[in-house]
Amino acid sequence: MKLKAQVWDYLLITLGTFIGSLGLNMFLIPNKVAAGGVSGLATVLHYLFGLPVGWTMLGFNIPLFAAGTIFLGPVFGAKTVIGTLLLSLFTELTQNFPVITEDLLLSSVYGGIALGLGLGLVFKTRATTGGSDIAAMLIHHFFPVVSIGQGILLIDFFVIALNGISFNWEYAMYSWIALFVSSKVIDIVQEGINYAKAVYIISDKNDDIQKRILEDLGRGITLFEAKGGYTGESRKVVMCAVTRLELPKLKRIIWDIDPKAFIIIHDVHEVLGEGFTFVSQDNAQK
Repeated sequence: MKLKAQVWDYLLITLGTFIGSLGLNMFLIPNKVAAGGVSGLATVLHYLFGLPVGWTMLGFNIPLFAAGTIFLGPVFGAKTVIGTLLLSLFTELTQNFPVITEDLLLSSVYGGIALGLGLGLVFKTRATTGGSDIAAMLIHHFFPVVSIGQGILLIDFFVIALNGISFNWEYAMYSWIALFVSSKVIDIVQEGINYAKAVYIISDKNDDIQKRILEDLGRGITLFEAKGGYTGESRKVVMCAVTRLELPKLKRIIWDIDPKAFIIIHDVHEVLGEGFTFVSQDNAQK
């Protein structure tokens, strides 16, 4: 079963890099939208010097991999190497695919969606496509005060600023849109769109509330011991995870029993366990 999981991972990497290359060649590159990272830098250099985008990306990634191996150790797995190679290869193979639109806003949005979807599938296998991730790790290695997340942001800012300087600042503004959209799509692919809600309830009638939750919603609950910061009194906090559709019913249950109950609600991107999503042993080992 482990072999089956590995094969599935490589299929996702192949599909993801292909979709990402379509986002580049059918939307972003033809419209000079450089959505950060090595692909954005390669896009700018393509228009300045006529360099092929795919091979330019690979040309940047090879020394980055070498430097990363020297200074960070052998931290890059086979899936990351293959993801990097495939994205460059597919970007070259799909460069003559038809351009869907010349509208900068549409190309930024839909290019960002395609690129984010493709990279999200790659990231789902715990691989990357190299580029700014490795560069950010190296920046963090030499300048620990700069986190990896901040390093990626700095690189994206530099690439998009270079796009604005090389062409005009309107292209840079659209590039920020593409970067924002792709980042959000990556999050959706990674975390899913069926957000759950975690609800914390503090009430003098917790026993009645938890009984109704079990009977009417069929959801499990967890009790926490807490102490009031002002009164110093010990209180019980009821925690319950529900879907978005169940939330209005849960609030009605609470308010019917105790209109003065104190409720805290926040988004949960993923819930694993009974009543939500189970993770198979094969997926847990990935």
